[in-house]
Amino acid sequence: MTQPVQADASTFDDVVLPSQTHVPLTRARSNALLLLVAVIWGSAFVAQSFAMRSLGSLMFTGLRFALGAAVVAPFAWREWRMLRARNRQPRPRDLVHIAGLGTLLFLGAAMQQVGMQTTTVTNAGFLTALYIPLVPVLGWIASRHLPHWTTWLAAAGCVAGSWLLTGGGSLANFRTGDWWIIASSLPWAVHVMLVGRAANKLHGAMLVACGQFIACSALALVLGLATEPVTAHGVGQAFGAIVYTGVLSVGIGFTLQVVAQRHSRPADSAIVLSSESVFSAAAGALFMGDRIGATGLFGCALILACVLMVQLQPIVWRWFADSNRKPA
Repeated sequence: MTQPVQADASTFDDVVLPSQTHVPLTRARSNALLLLVAVIWGSAFVAQSFAMRSLGSLMFTGLRFALGAAVVAPFAWREWRMLRARNRQPRPRDLVHIAGLGTLLFLGAAMQQVGMQTTTVTNAGFLTALYIPLVPVLGWIASRHLPHWTTWLAAAGCVAGSWLLTGGGSLANFRTGDWWIIASSLPWAVHVMLVGRAANKLHGAMLVACGQFIACSALALVLGLATEPVTAHGVGQAFGAIVYTGVLSVGIGFTLQVVAQRHSRPADSAIVLSSESVFSAAAGALFMGDRIGATGLFGCALILACVLMVQLQPIVWRWFADSNRKPA
């Protein structure tokens, strides 16, 4: 398991790593990448829902993460050779940390996929967003670093917006699948908090991404083969969903997350990634017939406002600081 410590927030601003030969990502560009990740993940909920009609949750999780690992493997191999040339390749302890990240991925993805069997795409997107307030809370518990007050406000706003997105129903209306997805919020939160730290420590975003995909896939496939019926027809029926989620959601989405979080604060990353619920609701309405009323639309607007708050907060505070330093 990766060390349960949140990096100090200041270490994520304008990070320059010794192994980098290119201009590092700025915080704004990192958050823009995370927003793209949210679009990909939000749309993937539809494919995940379709896959449940013909394939078990664990097998689908294992196959899509195996495909994601294959997509990233050539880049990870190139990164490994570069690090080995500098005698900085991952050590056995580092590989254990990567496997820990893969275990967190497995727990979050598997529980989410089980929940997808008995809940809607819109609800899945909303409930997955519950990891948002957990990130700053876990970071505060682990490192005693109190996030900026706007982060807490934005986190609360995202949760409120996600609740409105589902129509503001009571807990009594939640299905079994809803509770499974609620449970998945804890491993997702820990993963968001730790993945950027691991990539920075190892100086290898692609290695971290590929390694965690392999670990997640291995766990899911072993358990899936032992507990779920698997047929060639079922795999064939879910083939399109496997390819879409494996290449885009896992291979591209999770890898971009690792790359972007090397230069983004964990709490900020969680807020930006929360817009996934908005995109999942849009995809659900477009492809699954889900409908969003006025309350849900207000929830979408609230989430987007919170994302903008996180993006603009450092710019606004820097502007005020520069204004105060100017001579009268």
